[in-house]
Amino acid sequence: MSDGATARGSATEREEARKTAEGLEHLSGFGNEHSSEAVPRALPVGRNSPQRAPLGLYAEQLSGSAFTEPRAENRRSWLYRIRPSAAHPSFTRTGNGALRSAPFTQTVPDPNRLRWNPLPDPDEGTDFLAGLWTLGGNGDVAQRSGMAVHLYHANASMRRVFSDADGELLIVPERGGLLLRTEFGMLHVEPGHVALIPRGVRFRVELLDETARGYVCENYGAAFRLPDLGPIGANGLANARDFRAPVAAYEDVEGPVEVVNKFCGNLWAATYDHSPLDVVAWHGNHVPYAYDLRRFNVMGTISYDHPDPSIFTVLTSPSDTPGLAGVDFVVFAPRWLVGEDTFRPPYFHRNVMSEYMGLIEGAYDAKTAGKGGFVPGGGSLHNMMSAHGPDRETFDRASAAELRPQKIDDGLAFMFETRWPVSLTPQAARAEHLQQGYDDVWRGLERHFRPLH
Repeated sequence: MSDGATARGSATEREEARKTAEGLEHLSGFGNEHSSEAVPRALPVGRNSPQRAPLGLYAEQLSGSAFTEPRAENRRSWLYRIRPSAAHPSFTRTGNGALRSAPFTQTVPDPNRLRWNPLPDPDEGTDFLAGLWTLGGNGDVAQRSGMAVHLYHANASMRRVFSDADGELLIVPERGGLLLRTEFGMLHVEPGHVALIPRGVRFRVELLDETARGYVCENYGAAFRLPDLGPIGANGLANARDFRAPVAAYEDVEGPVEVVNKFCGNLWAATYDHSPLDVVAWHGNHVPYAYDLRRFNVMGTISYDHPDPSIFTVLTSPSDTPGLAGVDFVVFAPRWLVGEDTFRPPYFHRNVMSEYMGLIEGAYDAKTAGKGGFVPGGGSLHNMMSAHGPDRETFDRASAAELRPQKIDDGLAFMFETRWPVSLTPQAARAEHLQQGYDDVWRGLERHFRPLH
């Protein structure tokens, strides 16, 4: 069995988890000052930390930002829980498995275009945490800068509880539904959805199907937010109202529970005598979210030319340079293409940003699918200034296509785009599922130049 994982859950457990997931209520809106209570009158009125919190609960603040950051950037929530988080034994180091963190110094950053097939099936009894596999990243986890790209594969629900002090986790399922039990309540995500778990929030992942697979962006830097819309105006892209936050739901469980904490790149574990998911009520804006990517309101040309992929940004983590993100999360959602006299797939490109792309379902309109191509669960990395674009087959087809209005609805792809090069982990650089000969997809792009005489 994988480190810390339990045996595969029974079909009955999965069915119960799915019934729970499909019956969940939620709160709407990204970045809101939400409040929720699982028991009436659990939230104090008029103050955050009364002398005696209601119902014998403990009041506790969870700060996702420094106290004095500007109000627009400040992230914090007040939790009213059965036991305070401070009531736990010492943590001790435990194995990291295939999970790695920045700085990534074991390999030299690679300017070559790279592409991977999906992760192979995991060992029996692999839960979400044991199934995390780090591809690479940048920055420095101890300096709270940069990001990491992970993949996950699992065939068992977690019994333990996990939290990440190093960054927030953007979970992108590609196969299998997930029920996320967090301190704030429960979230349900399926392939085509994403979940955002803020820094330091404890959670457990339960599988709704026999297996699960997907991607994770670990953002060490400034918290993800909705991008500014500029000339687009007040509406469009990811609408705040479509983000789902959990309603309060608590576990009142006595008995041993393993709690794992990721801190400065390493995993630390302690055995509590109770479940830490015991928050009865809460209010604040440092909360988990789920979002259906198909609700993304795509903006695009209605005249000519293919827009820059920045127009597909769902969430952004800003840096100290305006417009230069620590990491952007971009989705290529269903959309119409109507550009006149326009090469409609993504154009040939060299970018100061580095791009990791994954595929959730179907095919991506700039790459050939199928065996040995860009397939769901796989991914490609084009580091900064690495030339990339449509493969030869796509170029030939799109250059000769009749330019009628065209609906793109047979695929769902995404991108983690970051300001710094992504350095690989040794396991990613030497992986058996790293495709050999990826450069060949651009072989055969012929010379068409014909000087005028």
